[in-house]
Amino acid sequence: MSKLIRSDAAKAVDNGIPLAALVLGGAAIGGSPIFVRLSEVGPLATAFWRVALALIPLLIFALARREKSAIRPASLADGFMLVLPGLFLATDLVTWHLSIHMTSVANATLLANLAPIFVAVIGWLFLRAQISGLFLLGLATAMVGIVTLKGGLAGLAHGDLRGDGLATVAALFYAGYILVIGRLRSRFDTLQIMIWSTAAAAVCLLPIALLAEGVMLPPSLFGWSMLIGLAFISHAGGQVAITYALAYLPPAFSSLTLLLQPVVAALLAWILLAEAIGPLQAIGGAVVLVGILIARRG
Repeated sequence: MSKLIRSDAAKAVDNGIPLAALVLGGAAIGGSPIFVRLSEVGPLATAFWRVALALIPLLIFALARREKSAIRPASLADGFMLVLPGLFLATDLVTWHLSIHMTSVANATLLANLAPIFVAVIGWLFLRAQISGLFLLGLATAMVGIVTLKGGLAGLAHGDLRGDGLATVAALFYAGYILVIGRLRSRFDTLQIMIWSTAAAAVCLLPIALLAEGVMLPPSLFGWSMLIGLAFISHAGGQVAITYALAYLPPAFSSLTLLLQPVVAALLAWILLAEAIGPLQAIGGAVVLVGILIARRG
């Protein structure tokens, strides 16, 4: 069969296209804190609309391409596997959003970004993933950059133990989300995974948001525009790009590259919200990029 379509199009042009998709996906998700901050509903309601509204472009695209397989899995077992990452994602969003209100933003952001460490450890212990010393050096460098970006160790001393714990749990479940999608991409296509995982997350988040917050509808057009931007850009755009990339790139490296998110969030906050970026934050962002480049070589 033409040597398996030239070895999957030369592994997507030597992984260049998937790497670009991964970086763009990380950048798109990096804008999510801006949308969440400007949302006119509570954090859990915002999390629900993030995934519920994202189903609109996903389903339209599937119907336009007449991909019935993206909407109807072949078996009950396939349906369960496609729902599983949605359960991880819903838990990640709930614990992450709650942690922001229980501990300092710096602590919540740093601890939620421990996901690459969990991905590397779980992959090495249970999935026989090969982790090189150079990759570990890049991971350590990127984490130092994240700490620096968030104001150094002094800026992380004013958190709450419960909130810190929830942020760590969020990182663990996001690691599970990345690993599960990485495994599913060998059997299912990007659109199928995204539709089913997104729908599962929405079903899980709706009752939680209703019970915890009650108010689900934003009062203005601006509020709806923030939710639509979060759903279409950060989720439908960002997560689709990441899911596509995971068919070609190792989950450990993919999760590390997603550390671009806080860098992008800081830049967008500077541009859109006039939040100053000091020398420490600039150095931290540069160190994160250096760490990713080191890990890429590893």
